[in-house]
Amino acid sequence: MQYDVIVIGSGPGGYVAAIRCAQLGLKTAVVEKYSTFGGTCLNVGCIPSKALLDTSEHFHNAAHNFDAHGISLSNLKIDVKKMIERKNEVIAQNTAGITFLFKKNKIDSFEGVGSFIDKNTIKVTKKDGSSEELKTKNVIIATGSKPTSLPFLPVDKKRIITSTEALNLQEVPKHLIVIGGGVIGLELGSVYARLGAKVSVVEFAKSIIGTMDGGLGKELQRVLKKNLGMEFFLGHKVTGATTKGKTVTVTAEDAKGQNIQIEGDYCIVAVGRTAYTEGLGLENIGIKAEERGNKIPVNEHLETAVEGVYAIGDVVRGAMLAHKAEDEGIYVAERLVAQKPHIDYNLIPGVVYTWPEVASVGKTEEQLKEAGVKYKSGSFSFKASGRAKASGDTDGFVKVLANAETDEVLGVHIIGPRAADMIAEAVVAMEYRASAEDIGRICHAHPTFTEALKEAALAATANRAIHA
Repeated sequence: MQYDVIVIGSGPGGYVAAIRCAQLGLKTAVVEKYSTFGGTCLNVGCIPSKALLDTSEHFHNAAHNFDAHGISLSNLKIDVKKMIERKNEVIAQNTAGITFLFKKNKIDSFEGVGSFIDKNTIKVTKKDGSSEELKTKNVIIATGSKPTSLPFLPVDKKRIITSTEALNLQEVPKHLIVIGGGVIGLELGSVYARLGAKVSVVEFAKSIIGTMDGGLGKELQRVLKKNLGMEFFLGHKVTGATTKGKTVTVTAEDAKGQNIQIEGDYCIVAVGRTAYTEGLGLENIGIKAEERGNKIPVNEHLETAVEGVYAIGDVVRGAMLAHKAEDEGIYVAERLVAQKPHIDYNLIPGVVYTWPEVASVGKTEEQLKEAGVKYKSGSFSFKASGRAKASGDTDGFVKVLANAETDEVLGVHIIGPRAADMIAEAVVAMEYRASAEDIGRICHAHPTFTEALKEAALAATANRAIHA
């Protein structure tokens, strides 16, 4: 069978690339080594973690916030088994949706490990050891990433676990130790902290969510400590972890070289992710992955050094985000039919689905200072938002950064209720190179959380926020 495009991997980058290729009239096939489509995101990442975050948020609100609304409950408890079952149902619905979309768009799918024989021949090796060969004009590598492991800290998948196992715990930990203060560790830590676990976060850097604007990390740490009792060991270098029965002991060094020990019953290793290229046979076509992060080198059009072979998503440079992978998949598909798509990597938003949520797009204050860009900053606290007061979600703020001379918006950073949804307005504004005053002059419905963005924009324009 001769294909125009074969996509290896069916995560957000791969399945979206395949659908767009098919829409554009290209004969398309997908090779996926697992029995379900969707990759990390749908099976052991974005979707299941959001399902658990939603369940735990409901429980936490019922336990701590309902009383203020005049709602009284007694004998509140969490059924962990049912919570996990619901999460699995959500996964099944989403992966079934991809199966439907592949059939709708007449995309062929092959289960097995896809590897290169040459740049136009893909071998599909099935679980039973049998294989078949597929011919294609182009290949899109979308094999994603896997949790990064630490050589001195072996994961046993029972007590010392990764994010994958953390999505399937059969009990609420008494004391959960999280190694890594990034998005994954904080989201999963939040899930179990809301359900009653003591959570300790050990982070090598001096702040959490270090890639985002510094003010967001400080506020998130404050709120997670206040609302969930999470404790943070920042500036600590983990040196090892051991298990004895149901006890995990993590050892670490603080900034002064002093050793500490933290004992818990589970430990999540969440120190990032590494590009996954195992079994691809890249060496057969002359491609060598980078030593740092194992990523596949590509040019500005996401094409590798081999003509007709492209790579997208977590397996190439840039942030490891599902929506970045999706946009790259569409970009490559449209390039294959001589269209001229674009991606502005500065305007890909990042989100942390804790509560309050954290969302960011564009440049941070730290980046602007380092680049010597003169800027204005306007902030607005959710404490002054009528909608936030009504819902009881007054933690957090919106910060708008604008060019000091032109007023063009350079960055928007939000920590607060529904920040994940609010950031889209900022992305649209920045795509059209809006000024802070443009956002400030747009009529926002009242009462809404997004009014905080308008007020922050007004504050950045000329310190003219109305409700500050």
